Amino acid sequence: MSTIQSLNADSAWPIYDREGVRALEALLQAKNPNRLMAQAGLATAQLALSIAPHAQRIGVAAGPGHNGGDGLEAAMHLHRWGKKVCVSLMGSVDQLPSDAHAAWQRALSAGVPMALGLPNHGLQDWGPHDLIIDALLGIGAMRPLTKEMMAWVQAINHARAPVLAVDVPTGLNSDSGQFLGPSAASFCIQADHTLTFIAPKPGLFMGHGRDMCGQIWLASLGATASTNGPQPHAWLNPMRPHPIKTHASHKGNYGDVAVIGGEADEHGWGMTGAALLAATSALHAGAGRVILSLLCGQSSNTATADLMQRDWQSLDLEHLHVVCGCGGGASVKQVLPAVLQRAKQLVLDADGLNVLSQTPALQALLRQRANSQATVITPHPLEAARLLQTHTSEVQNNRLEAAQNLMALLQCTVVLKGSGTIIASPGQTPRINTSGNGLLAVGGTGDVLAGLIGARMAQGLTAFDAACTAVAEHGHVADHWPAGQALTASRLARRLR
Repeated sequence: MSTIQSLNADSAWPIYDREGVRALEALLQAKNPNRLMAQAGLATAQLALSIAPHAQRIGVAAGPGHNGGDGLEAAMHLHRWGKKVCVSLMGSVDQLPSDAHAAWQRALSAGVPMALGLPNHGLQDWGPHDLIIDALLGIGAMRPLTKEMMAWVQAINHARAPVLAVDVPTGLNSDSGQFLGPSAASFCIQADHTLTFIAPKPGLFMGHGRDMCGQIWLASLGATASTNGPQPHAWLNPMRPHPIKTHASHKGNYGDVAVIGGEADEHGWGMTGAALLAATSALHAGAGRVILSLLCGQSSNTATADLMQRDWQSLDLEHLHVVCGCGGGASVKQVLPAVLQRAKQLVLDADGLNVLSQTPALQALLRQRANSQATVITPHPLEAARLLQTHTSEVQNNRLEAAQNLMALLQCTVVLKGSGTIIASPGQTPRINTSGNGLLAVGGTGDVLAGLIGARMAQGLTAFDAACTAVAEHGHVADHWPAGQALTASRLARRLR
């Protein structure tokens, strides 16, 4: 029986892009010629039986390539196990690859009912007690969907039956997590489960992949850590234990965090909230002491009794873990030269990144920190695009590459926020975070993350480990948010431990 494992926020698995998977596939094929499709089909059938043991009907939408062959193999097994199976084959049988054609012959010989094209009546009468297996397109798909393929995708999505996608939902780019066709979910299979083969692919955990894949499963088909293949493209970022305060410790053991930000603009609208959120986050995450340095001056209206307030110019930056930029506005430009040159460790966020993108001299100062001073930057896709002098769409289409390009440009740890946050750091294989959800799409949650990273750095973690730990924890809190309670940034900060 094939080993099938569930991938979740606690998973620590190597991630391979399309080229890496192809290289692993070639190694496995060399050991067991013509066996991979049989193994993939068997694993698909086993998972189908597990997730829908009482399915009245199982429909297999088989595409014109190897993915279709996987579906045909699965149909053969399910039919032999007594399930009511029907295959809808897209394209000509004569044009199937040799291994997929052999799978078609085996399924036909086993008595699996087959039809070319979509059923005449469509899939309108398929419901919750049925199952549809999407075996239309695999990881090789990179071009926009044809009109015929779009019709298949929409028919499956309009059905009320649960969907199991084979390797990757049709319409999703397995490397980027972006849609292959029009930027609309209606042109990508909305799967309830996705069974991916050999190794997890980055696009399943980034961009739209987080919404379209449902529960993700892995059948390695014999690929193991000892397989002499290419190095992983990335790793999934699991939850890690955060520092525990021992009885014999004191506040000095957990570091001092200074949050510099919070400008008041010319119209009197305060921007102190962002800095206060970052400081509150660092405080609740267990930093020994937290100092709030508002660029608009001290304020008794925003600070709490647990936060100290100091003018940033009076700070001993050489001994502080600094979070800079949250709500800093234009004023942060006057602060950054000193912060970049003197701060012991630094988390640079928000307006600090905007100023950085406009000032090459400040970028040079940041690069100089690489020798002895740790830095983490936390851009969202637009901020990353500004720093890389490109467009947001380019960042989103190549999130791993964008994070690594930023890392190389600025010689620091990069946290590229978004669906499937990327953590990249010099000398490290990037991490893709799998915790978190849409509840975090509210103002201020990025400030909370910046403060949390600062606290973890103050508690002794390296910049990379602090970023990985904080990003996973930040998402974990959102994943376990109480039902019926709105997630706000201030509530999020107070739930940190």
